[in-house]
Amino acid sequence: MADEDTIRHRARLVLRRLKKRYPKIGTALDYQTPWQLLVSTIISAQTTDENVNSVTPQLFKRWPDAAALAGARMADVEKVIFSTGFYRQKSKSIVTMSADLMERYGGMVPEDLDELVTLRGVGRKTASVVLAEAWGKPAIAVDTHVKRLAHRLGLTDHTDPTRIEFDLRELYDRRQWSGVSMRYIQFGRDVCHARKPICYECPLNDVCPYPDKTPPPG
Repeated sequence: MADEDTIRHRARLVLRRLKKRYPKIGTALDYQTPWQLLVSTIISAQTTDENVNSVTPQLFKRWPDAAALAGARMADVEKVIFSTGFYRQKSKSIVTMSADLMERYGGMVPEDLDELVTLRGVGRKTASVVLAEAWGKPAIAVDTHVKRLAHRLGLTDHTDPTRIEFDLRELYDRRQWSGVSMRYIQFGRDVCHARKPICYECPLNDVCPYPDKTPPPG
């Protein structure tokens, strides 16, 4: 990897350009409360936001809060979120998470990462999404898109999401953390694809050290 000053300069340049491309950005998941966002984010694993948004209206109508979902029959929840995939594990996660919320926090979602990750079914990525999106708190969520971009841009040489999260924290001012993940994620969806990234049209091409850039067609 390049020296620390070069990496820090590159990271800041990347974020400036992504802010220009996406002046305002947030999660595409539909939610009205932090608890709904927490549930939706858990369900969003390995599926699209559109798929999640197609099932959550029915889910939240039937079980409108943590108290209701904590007492739900697992089989009933599975039927509602079946189309999102991995429905058994996801159902278990959102029901047990809601039970933990009721038992420890009176159904209120804590505004603290260390407390959030003690809830069953909630990892650092999910907790960081909720902190950044629901409250605008400084947090960086590392999903597959963020991981891919951070590697291709030479901002980390780690593979563990937590180590990548801390590398990105070091590169950006704390006040900017909440705006990092969603811009990286959207750019990963739009341009920096896992297969055949659109490098020849990429606004980061000149600062990206990725060695296997996709050549222009033809």
